[in-house]
Amino acid sequence: MRALLLVIPIVVLAVDALEGGDWPQFRGPGSRGAATGADDREGTLPLTCDGDSVAWRKPLPGRGLSSPIVVGGRVVVTANSGARQDRLHVLCLDARSGDQIWERQFWATGMTRCHPKTSMAAPTPVSDGERIVALFASNDVVCLDLDGNLLWLRGLNSDYPQASNSVGMASSPVLAGDTVVVQLENDSDSFAAGLDLGTGVNRWKISRPASVNWSSPVVLAHPVADSGGPATVVLQSTRKVTGHDARTGRELWAWAEPCKGIPSSLAADNLLFVPSDGLTALRPLANGDPEILWRSPRLRTTTASPVLYRGRVYVLTGDILKCAEAGAGGLSWQLRLEGPFSSTPVAAGGHLYLFNEKGLCQVVRVDVEEGGKGEVVSRSDIGETILCTPAIAGGAMFVRSDRSLWRISRR
Repeated sequence: MRALLLVIPIVVLAVDALEGGDWPQFRGPGSRGAATGADDREGTLPLTCDGDSVAWRKPLPGRGLSSPIVVGGRVVVTANSGARQDRLHVLCLDARSGDQIWERQFWATGMTRCHPKTSMAAPTPVSDGERIVALFASNDVVCLDLDGNLLWLRGLNSDYPQASNSVGMASSPVLAGDTVVVQLENDSDSFAAGLDLGTGVNRWKISRPASVNWSSPVVLAHPVADSGGPATVVLQSTRKVTGHDARTGRELWAWAEPCKGIPSSLAADNLLFVPSDGLTALRPLANGDPEILWRSPRLRTTTASPVLYRGRVYVLTGDILKCAEAGAGGLSWQLRLEGPFSSTPVAAGGHLYLFNEKGLCQVVRVDVEEGGKGEVVSRSDIGETILCTPAIAGGAMFVRSDRSLWRISRR
């Protein structure tokens, strides 16, 4: 392993815990894109994202497409700076006040070339409530505690120098028990690995299809019966979807159908919603490969990942928001919005919040009676480029643009 140079000292301040749950990873709890508990009560979030709804706005030191995460009243976000995008930032802010608690900077050890639209701060960090693991598109991984103390770091490019592509990596890590799962799929040395959360050392490493892929792994809440590990991690590639023992990486099952390479699958209890042939709902079995519950070519996803909210699945097909019943897959309604969209919608209080790339927030009421149709209840323009998925926690929504981090909440 190569060491990354630390260049910023730690600053630690006390923070108060907020009401409501955490948002610990890409697409929040369970990777479903929906608020839970008190954060999902109607009226908790404002229905506009401007004016008095902006509690604070803080400048960021560089670009990034990664989502903020919220853990214990702290907002953690990554960024990158420098002409070559080789300076990697992890920042922690007080969720209530926006005051910076600490910042850590590292030098990238891997390749930093990418498409102009993306950046090295594309993957979203993940946390178990005590530690933060941040993966960058340079294949550098850092693990910090909540006070910013460095626990371990790895420059994966040093161990696997061919694991990269010319347009940039973007898959976000997930936690399955005490295993950090990273998915680094590309045209050359394509693999997934399970890293020990305490040390960063490989628990397992498996080869993956040699194809560029930006989807993120997901974890099934209920492990398949014959798994020896604490959970089943699902890896989606452009050629197949596979389930693995999170502790050992052993393949438990496979579903060999082509999938999209940008939007990620959605896990709900023991069901999977996979962006394949539109959207396909799979039920993994205790013995054997998954069975198809339903599939709908009309529920095609483009860049945004599907969202599961109150028994319904939502997808963005270009600029069209589509709603389907999670158990049946039939299209319930669709609504044309103003795009284009790169970020995945988030849901709370009976509404979806959708930010297009130009910074326009469109709030859609989706908690409608059977036979009803969603409707846009507000439009508000932040005025900055937004490519990331927001986070909802502690009665607020946190949004990062190319230049800023915002807290949207009722005063």
